[in-house]
Amino acid sequence: MRKGYVYIILSAVMFSTMEIAGKLIAMEINPFQLNFLRFFIGASILLPLAIKDLRKREISFNRGDIGYFLFTGLLCVVISMSFFQLAIVHTKASIVAIVFSVNPVFTIPFAYFLLKEQLNKTTILSLFISLVGIACILNPFKINSDVKGIVLAVLAAVTFSLYSVIGKMRSERYGSIVMNCFTFFAGEFIMLIVILLSNISAVVQVNKKLGLSVLSNIPIIQGIEMGNIFVIIYLGVVVTGLGYLFYFFAMDETSATTASIVFFIKPALAPILSLIILQESIPFNTMLGILSILTGSFITFRGKKGKAERKIKEISNIHI
Repeated sequence: MRKGYVYIILSAVMFSTMEIAGKLIAMEINPFQLNFLRFFIGASILLPLAIKDLRKREISFNRGDIGYFLFTGLLCVVISMSFFQLAIVHTKASIVAIVFSVNPVFTIPFAYFLLKEQLNKTTILSLFISLVGIACILNPFKINSDVKGIVLAVLAAVTFSLYSVIGKMRSERYGSIVMNCFTFFAGEFIMLIVILLSNISAVVQVNKKLGLSVLSNIPIIQGIEMGNIFVIIYLGVVVTGLGYLFYFFAMDETSATTASIVFFIKPALAPILSLIILQESIPFNTMLGILSILTGSFITFRGKKGKAERKIKEISNIHI
């Protein structure tokens, strides 16, 4: 159990530096290019363990599995993480970290509609409090220039929540490492197609007319230099590869519910690290938002933990 908490702390620290590392090179590397590079590195790190897990489970992929991974890859890597990288460009790293950490709360309505999980007063309360927190950060009474980045961060969190719920549909068949590894590779395949299309002159002209110049001439290697290559490697190896790996180890050593403490630590730790490393100030409305989101996340965590404990108790009673 102690080992599990070490894994939780390690993954929480790594995940909390994700937005900061991205911000450091946000103006040097195309966000879609960075997305492509970091997930390719991360998936490659997970691959040996994923192959080992596949052999253990005696699973061979069919067309349905490939289609499933293409869909989850589209949701996670191409859509959610692209929104995430764009959000970092348009607002503070600390704000993106806080808003994205709400994603476990956003899974509540998706789980209700897709998995038919019951809604109760606790889950509704946590969702409401977390949304109040986002509203505080948005500061509707005094809209600031960060609103575009905040909206993109919310979209990243919502689409990642949808990925989490859809991933849960087959998580027992694949296991977490296999699920995420092949989702990443499938997402990389789609991202590569997007990158290649973005370099076609006709597509470039259309994107520029639509004001989507960021989707034009997306490079793969161009722009990488000594000044940013170590940050890219850090994002790929430490954050995406080892961060997810320690998170999965934490789930194995404890439970999925206990491991979700990672998303409770992140919104508290990320702003502090952003203040130290990037000198990003934390306005009063943002502090209120952090407190609300932490409260909402804590209520969600307690609700999940209570549900898990009741389930264990029921199983124990049956055995008795």
